[in-house]
Amino acid sequence: MLNMDPTRSRRTLEALEQATDDHAEWHENLLRAIVCRSPIDPKELGTNPQLNCRLGQWYYERAPAELWGQPAFAAIGTEHERLHRIAARLLREVADGVPITGGQFDELVAGSARLRLALDNLKRQIQGQLRNVDPLTGACGRSDMLPELTQWHDLAKRGVQTCCIVFMDVDRLKQINDTYGHPMGDQMLAETVRYLRRHLRPYDKVYRYGGDEFLIALPGADLDLGRAAIKRVCDGLAGAPLIRSPDGIELHATVSFGLALLDPEVSVEQAIERADQALLLAKTAGRNRAICWDESVTTSTRLRRLDIASFEASIASSEPDLDPDASA
Repeated sequence: MLNMDPTRSRRTLEALEQATDDHAEWHENLLRAIVCRSPIDPKELGTNPQLNCRLGQWYYERAPAELWGQPAFAAIGTEHERLHRIAARLLREVADGVPITGGQFDELVAGSARLRLALDNLKRQIQGQLRNVDPLTGACGRSDMLPELTQWHDLAKRGVQTCCIVFMDVDRLKQINDTYGHPMGDQMLAETVRYLRRHLRPYDKVYRYGGDEFLIALPGADLDLGRAAIKRVCDGLAGAPLIRSPDGIELHATVSFGLALLDPEVSVEQAIERADQALLLAKTAGRNRAICWDESVTTSTRLRRLDIASFEASIASSEPDLDPDASA
């Protein structure tokens, strides 16, 4: 479950393509040294040779932190180190004048193929993430949301780890759209998501749910940890000017959050509904706050929302028609 900013993903993909080309060049030079007795690079016979090649330098020094917990990334490290051990053993035998057997050569070819497969798997994972990213905000696409929440829900049911989910809504976005135009509102949404990415953990995920609503997954966090993390984000967003209007005015966004646990006793859909109910409570309580779902307040929240809707409807129906051209 990869979580990376789209721009960062594209740059990582380019770097991975270059690292794959570097590995192919290394493999060709290795074969020349074994078959044609070309000069041997002394680094290949040193300690930890996997750290010195260009693929290794990218892997150990420049690969983004978002990749570190990915099984495909770990597989690259395993196969890369194994391949260098095989290569070093063969190069020593070549240097000592010992003939290379067909089995040894096949072992080298198989090791290189396994490494190439691991590199291709990671590339496909990054490419898949780019295909499922919301183009406006860079948040994860909704199509990934339920399958990934289901995986975390299974972990919660097995007692492996908890997961807190958060419904988020940008407050009064319509006012920005009406005052400055929808492009400014779109920019506010995109900058809000960028702020979340910078201030949440690399493996936390933000999904575009629809409109100005987003769902955040905080794997490994219970409600207390989730509340603390989201409160920091909520307070930070309120004080951070995210964009400037065309006339240079700094525009801030406040955001409302509703939190719920991905409870193993209920379905994923029910957990999402709980987070949504908590978000409604946060908005009816004045916005710009984070509230956790609580069964004891769910009914009153719904009733309050219905009361507000009924009151607004009654006001609208009692207002006189201000159109002078309207017929009686």
